[in-house]
Amino acid sequence: MSLVFVPERLRGRGQVGEDTVQRLLEENDQLIRCIVEYQNKGRATECSQYQQILHRNLIYLASIADSGATNTVTNAVKPDT
Repeated sequence: MSLVFVPERLRGRGQVGEDTVQRLLEENDQLIRCIVEYQNKGRATECSQYQQILHRNLIYLASIADSGATNTVTNAVKPDT
């Protein structure tokens, strides 16, 4: 099961750690290898399923990166009080 499948009650809570991001990147690496293997074997259905999981993981990682960039920009322009 993909790391992105977090129960609804736990979503949006806490920070995403580097270890989670690293595990997602490793999972994506494995997914890409599986996709290539299934493409070479002509198994389009399985290939499509793994592509959907990879897409979901990439969107999740992009949202983490976007929220991190937003937090960095917000902190950088926050006036000193």
